Amino acid sequence: MDHHGLIAHFYQSFAQGDAQAMTDCYHENVMFSDPAFGTLHGDKARAMWFMLLERSKGNIQISYSNINAHGNSGSADWSARYPYGAKKRPVVNNVAATFTFKDGKIKEHHDSFSLYKWSQQALGLSGYLLGWSGFMRSKIQAQTNGLLENYMKKNSFS
Repeated sequence: MDHHGLIAHFYQSFAQGDAQAMTDCYHENVMFSDPAFGTLHGDKARAMWFMLLERSKGNIQISYSNINAHGNSGSADWSARYPYGAKKRPVVNNVAATFTFKDGKIKEHHDSFSLYKWSQQALGLSGYLLGWSGFMRSKIQAQTNGLLENYMKKNSFS
């Protein structure tokens, strides 16, 4: 599969809720980063997708577009729509992704989005008031990584 097809397969699998097919696109030593989790390597990056899809309980809509691949790099735009938290606040997260490839797999995956816009939608007033701050970014990353650590222990990820 060429790199364009690999990116398309990754997002098609995401849209279908298939974390295994998504993570099969990743290189063994993958590095993932985004504003909510920070930087994750290997099994942590793979486990994140399993956790996110499991927690969504099928209530997530994924769309993607603008896939580009040239040489060992690529990019895509994608969007996720889902209810967040106990209050089921509606979130639309628009993401720009960049990739590097090695051995026919995704070696690096970087997602960029406005954590401030996300926090306004997901957290309501506190996100509106503090979502722009480094304090809130640190708090969000600590929470998401804590959830991920617990998920990995509970589900026997390395």
